[in-house]
Amino acid sequence: MSNWLDEVKFDSNGLVPAIAQHHQTGRVLMVAWMNREALQLTAEKNQAVYYSRSRQKLWHKGEESGHFQTVHEIRLDCDADVIILQIEQHGGIACHTGRESCFYRKLTPQGWEIVDAQLKDPTAIYGASAKVEAHDHGQTEQVDVLGYLGRLMQQRKTAEADSSYIASLYKKGINKILEKVGEESVETIIAAKDYAVLASLENKHDLIYEVADLWFHSIVMLGYFDLDPQVVLDELARRQGLSGLVEKANRSQEA
Repeated sequence: MSNWLDEVKFDSNGLVPAIAQHHQTGRVLMVAWMNREALQLTAEKNQAVYYSRSRQKLWHKGEESGHFQTVHEIRLDCDADVIILQIEQHGGIACHTGRESCFYRKLTPQGWEIVDAQLKDPTAIYGASAKVEAHDHGQTEQVDVLGYLGRLMQQRKTAEADSSYIASLYKKGINKILEKVGEESVETIIAAKDYAVLASLENKHDLIYEVADLWFHSIVMLGYFDLDPQVVLDELARRQGLSGLVEKANRSQEA
């Protein structure tokens, strides 16, 4: 029996493009390159190993970020010159910009628009040396982050428990979700107290990250009840015309 690697048509540089696709949703997460050794290691380890053209060496996806890719299936196209990996993306982030997918920009009449939220700051993944793309500056003004997270919650509720952190929380049920909300509330309070006393840059970042964790798990909780984060924004908007005392009095009357 011939070696299955011999059937792959590597280019003149000994490389073949490899597309990483979510094994459940079908979403294309990234495109990279493989040489013969990378493809063989991927098949042996059931984890994605690519070849970095810029660094001229093998690249085990997740070796720096921790965002490994478990490979469920490997396919070869009809011309034998493109590979597709059906993968599970650990950490839910495939892109070095901190997003689920590298394909986060959509062509609109105004040009390329960022439509996927950044799930994690690249500096929190790779450290201060993280590469920041020019088109990422000001991305929070271009992306409906809460809307994206609301849609993500609905997708994860029907996904397999082992496919993502969010799906695992939904599988464990409301008590586990509320436990996480409670934990993040306590950690936010501690971070705020530390920042009030020490006021260092590190304490500031800790507070921001803890508040983000608290908001995130609160959105998971809302998703459990099929409530979109927009309902909270609507409530905040409703209050804008009321003073704090009037709003509190109205709530007391409604109760």
